[in-house]
Amino acid sequence: PSPSRPPVPAQLPQVKVPVLSGSWLRTHPIAEIPSIKGRAAIVVDLTAGQILYEQDQGTRYAEASLTKMMTAMVAADLVPLDTVITVPDAATQVEPNHMGITTGEKLTVRELLEGMLLDSGNDAAEAIAMGIVDRAKFIDFMNQKAAALHLRATHFTNPSGLDDADHYSSAYDLAVVGATLLADYPDLRAIVGSKQVSIYSTPQHKAFKPINIDRLLWTYPGAIGIKPGYTGAAGYCLAAAATRNGRTILVVVLGSTQHFTDAATLLDFGFRHPVTH
Repeated sequence: PSPSRPPVPAQLPQVKVPVLSGSWLRTHPIAEIPSIKGRAAIVVDLTAGQILYEQDQGTRYAEASLTKMMTAMVAADLVPLDTVITVPDAATQVEPNHMGITTGEKLTVRELLEGMLLDSGNDAAEAIAMGIVDRAKFIDFMNQKAAALHLRATHFTNPSGLDDADHYSSAYDLAVVGATLLADYPDLRAIVGSKQVSIYSTPQHKAFKPINIDRLLWTYPGAIGIKPGYTGAAGYCLAAAATRNGRTILVVVLGSTQHFTDAATLLDFGFRHPVTH
């Protein structure tokens, strides 16, 4: 490993796997089905740990930048967020979404996460994957964490979510990933819930002002963020969560033409259907 790389643990910390049960659907034959454009979707009441609605939730699909939820968690597992990374040239070559980092700039993992999670910067994702450990090892850690979370329909080949036949997840698995990020990673929860962040210039890097592309933070009351994505194979995808009256609802929609509208419809559905035991 290069001498500039931080020391990292040999393995990831143990995880607490969120329990998402589907018993609510069986006890509540639902008259209404939420009308969405997405191919696959899931609605989870995180407060109760219950699935309120599912559509093709176990099928493997391309998931675009929803991948970055896992990239962020693995980065946080491996090193403190104030760890400084030198941007490698290869990270700046990736298309299409950019934070705008330049080869040789030095940024903290937190700053790169802000650019990755708000701007959806693929360059930031690659800088994280290449800068903490060897890139192949980082992706191996992503797959190890998927296994630890019992994700049965998930496999990663890159840190950003670019299309690859062997890179996929499911609505259910991504709900587990999103639930884990919200529950166990307060720093990441704060980042995904931020509308924008100012990263001031230093002698090591220029200034950045990532703006969150999750439009629901502006338009949906109670929205707490998570992650949108788009690629040609995946279509428009979104993991989104909102909190109202002490309940947190998490939704995932994959393969849509209108992911923000679909997510709002699914969140509305979740808040209209309280869990009854």
